[in-house]
Amino acid sequence: MTPEVIVVGAGPGGAATAIILAELGVSVLVLDRARFPRPKICGEYLSPEAPRVLDRLGVLKAVDDTAVPIGGMRITAPDGTVACGAYRAHGRFRPYREHAMALPRATLDELLVERLRALPVDFREEVRVTDLVLERERVVGVRALDRGHREIVLRAPLVVGADGRASVVAQRLGLRRPHRLRRMALVTYVEGLADFASSAAPEPRAPVSGHPRPEPASRSPLQWAEIFVDPPDYAIVNPVAPDRANLSLVVPLADAAPWSARLETFFAARARQLPWLARRLAGARLAAPVRALGPLAYEVAPPSVGGVLLVGDAGGFFDPFTGEGVFTALRSAELATETVVSALRAGDCSREMLARYDRARHAAFAGKVRLARAIQVIVAHRRLANIVARALARRPRRLDLLLGVLGDYVPPRALLRPADW
Repeated sequence: MTPEVIVVGAGPGGAATAIILAELGVSVLVLDRARFPRPKICGEYLSPEAPRVLDRLGVLKAVDDTAVPIGGMRITAPDGTVACGAYRAHGRFRPYREHAMALPRATLDELLVERLRALPVDFREEVRVTDLVLERERVVGVRALDRGHREIVLRAPLVVGADGRASVVAQRLGLRRPHRLRRMALVTYVEGLADFASSAAPEPRAPVSGHPRPEPASRSPLQWAEIFVDPPDYAIVNPVAPDRANLSLVVPLADAAPWSARLETFFAARARQLPWLARRLAGARLAAPVRALGPLAYEVAPPSVGGVLLVGDAGGFFDPFTGEGVFTALRSAELATETVVSALRAGDCSREMLARYDRARHAAFAGKVRLARAIQVIVAHRRLANIVARALARRPRRLDLLLGVLGDYVPPRALLRPADW
């Protein structure tokens, strides 16, 4: 039986797309080259709005049982200035949860895949998509290699590319574009750090009532993510389990590239050059190999043919400073499914019909992309980073508001209203 939709990739974006479509009665075939669970380089941070989508997907309770709640962020500037901000409501803008979450990416992916397997979805692991089938300016299927390395052709009215940064779907359509921001993330785990609650928590403030969803009764104590800025680098320390943190060091791609065969050596030397990070890591130990991801930011043009959509990282990625990209994948999946259902009902998978999704995705993320670009300018200049950190340290509400935007529950336009500061 020919499916209505082929989803290429079963990461957060692809799994979310398939789950929502299956629950709406759409027949879906999901293909992934890996066998789950599988390792994935990631900052392993979920913004306060990500739980809303995870709740819709039916996996939030399972995520709650595993994730570390992150109450806010502690940012250390080059001169040692520390600014602490918390996730909290701002007027009518309230987060789905008053905390972010952190958990190993392999765990999150496996929870989504388990949910996928519980639905009437044809899910095939270890199937590698190699090309697209195009007819009359439309994508009508994919070519792939199955587990036995046999070439197969699979057809559907609509193909959703959710195959990540190295998206075959985007590459075959010639859509990927380089980004002027050329940075690389070096990611590992560290153990033996001091407690994140006592070392990084800002002063407690009055709680905010009116949560759209109650907090889990068995929630573990809030922890605090940490960011160390020291141009041209910055580092994110994110507690993902007791006595274990995800450490991401973001550096210029040109500096890291010559060390590709000696990442641990480069990582250790570079981390020592960030004095406040080095002090924080004193006594800690690496608990995993250093892995590289880059270039971090890249752009992907909208498809120029019908029959295809791009979800999650396959549709482009901007460096959000917090290391979080999962919400973008989940939200783009929600937006994509709205267009997919409309297109299938209308029997129209033309480029004009599917462009509705491209416009919706742009509207959803354009403001945050502009903010991310501004932040990248700040963290690239030592004096400017110090000035901004001092201002945020004097007015913590400013950082709270900024975290609300980065946490996906406050619109970027709120930063332009003086009353909100």
